[in-house]
Amino acid sequence: MQLVLFCVGRLKKGPERELVERYLDRLAKTGPQCGLNFGGVTEIVESRAQTAEQRKAEESARCRELVSDPRSALLLFDERGKALGSRDFAGKIGDLRDQGIQTLVAAIGGPDGHEPGLANDAHMVVALGKLTWPHQVARILVAEQLYRASAILNNHPYHRD
Repeated sequence: MQLVLFCVGRLKKGPERELVERYLDRLAKTGPQCGLNFGGVTEIVESRAQTAEQRKAEESARCRELVSDPRSALLLFDERGKALGSRDFAGKIGDLRDQGIQTLVAAIGGPDGHEPGLANDAHMVVALGKLTWPHQVARILVAEQLYRASAILNNHPYHRD
């Protein structure tokens, strides 16, 4: 299964980008052993529409384009989602892989979040906890958890309970 990271907003050069790249590089190296292939990052610029609803609609439409194939699934990161432990998160990714999903798009929204209907279309809606995170930190957390999921699925000792 191919993993694609969809992000609203661009990550500038700096330590945050380096850390994201480090985790995604690890994912690219370890993922194939458990059937997860890293398909890259799709970044879009934040919408400049006048209202939050219009911005969310434009950004969500771009995300929907990536999951238009019925063999794809959407993993949405949203504050209203379910807080999962790392093993449960990895298990759900493994389940999607085992169900024959070919592409899993992990989506991080912009400052306004996601259009509410996008959560209805998602296979999983996951919260990064109850705290609010800046986009750069959210991207680091997601990249690390995707790598951690591959490590768990590979029975690698990176994750410790």
